[in-house]
Amino acid sequence: MMGTGYFPVRSGHRRAMSACARLYSIGSFTLGLSMISRSPSRIWPLYAVNFFMADMQSGIGPFVGVFLQERGWATGLIGTAMTIGNVAGMLVTTPIGGFIDSSRNKRLWVVIPGICVVLASAIILISQNFWAVTFSQVAQSLASAAIVPAVTGITLGIARQKGFNALNGRNQAFNHAGNMVGAALSGYLGYRFGYVSVFALAALFGVIAIACVLMIPAKTIDDRAARGCKEDDPDSAPDALTMLLKHRPLLVLALALALFHLGNAAIVPLYGLAAVAEGQANGPSFVATTIVIAQGVMIVTSLIAMQAASKRNYWPIILISFMFLPVRGVLAFFVTGWWGVVPMQVLDGIGTGLQTVAVPGMVARSLNGTGRINLGQGAVITVQGVGASLSPALGGWIAEWIGYAPTFLLLGGFGLASMALWLAFGAAVKKY
Repeated sequence: MMGTGYFPVRSGHRRAMSACARLYSIGSFTLGLSMISRSPSRIWPLYAVNFFMADMQSGIGPFVGVFLQERGWATGLIGTAMTIGNVAGMLVTTPIGGFIDSSRNKRLWVVIPGICVVLASAIILISQNFWAVTFSQVAQSLASAAIVPAVTGITLGIARQKGFNALNGRNQAFNHAGNMVGAALSGYLGYRFGYVSVFALAALFGVIAIACVLMIPAKTIDDRAARGCKEDDPDSAPDALTMLLKHRPLLVLALALALFHLGNAAIVPLYGLAAVAEGQANGPSFVATTIVIAQGVMIVTSLIAMQAASKRNYWPIILISFMFLPVRGVLAFFVTGWWGVVPMQVLDGIGTGLQTVAVPGMVARSLNGTGRINLGQGAVITVQGVGASLSPALGGWIAEWIGYAPTFLLLGGFGLASMALWLAFGAAVKKY
């Protein structure tokens, strides 16, 4: 028998080669472990950033609705204030991604969102005037717009493309754990001490995240790798934004996510409003419970998605994530309050948990070598944000018009539209 190099291969050597092949098949997982053991000074602060940045992404948003409802705000007005903030964040997301690509201080783009979260929490406590609340939501949206591409860039700069899947999967697990712990603390503190403690906790998480990112040594972040330049091509020049508009897989991904979040973003806030309005639940504790359940499921799901992506492409993972929205819409139609919160949020945790790993992973893989990965992340988040921005207002006004239950069915239908688009353009995205 001859080996691939035309040298005889003995049985002992074959066994060794087989063992090496098995190790290689879980390469990203092994690489992630070796990175942790070699450089804890840069890995554990990154995990801590992901843990405490939870309030920069979702922030005080889930609690704002019930907070304002208890102060006499109508659901439509609540949705409008949140939508204005979301639109502002959507408009700056792509430019921020470009700035992060060109920046030589990636850590700064985590510090800025931390400051925005502190401002958002302070403003809404000082005044519940419509424009004050709207400004608070704008500050929160600016934080959300910057934090994902910033952390993605730092992760790429540390792990490079080969180690990105493993490290990103662990990042997401820590992020969901932070969301779960933050929501549990918010629910308890809100129940015991009121909403002031909820918003104060969000500000505290922002401050801790700033401290943690500054603990990552700047020299360990490779700026070229962080924006996706080929590691073996020093002359790889980044293209302009028009390149993204011509990149069909990226556009299909962004449009499918926009449809998904047009339905998904409003379900949890409306579900909480419905339960509180019917007197079935205490506002802070109910909202916190919905978040804790979903985030707990996402911890496990994100690790499973990381392992699946190391063996297969991201396309089927994202398709499966879309399937859970219509099921949640039907479930919310029939069951509200505490009886429905567990299955509703378990389904949300599975779908969203898959996306938190698969979406940045697919963007990084499809744009590898362009030098514009963070701009690509920003572009996808921007288009996705169109759906997420319109969702609260759409859901809020429809709920006022036809009631909560039928609104859940309509919102769930957008998941079917995402699936249809993803399948129709499967040829363009399946290889990623």
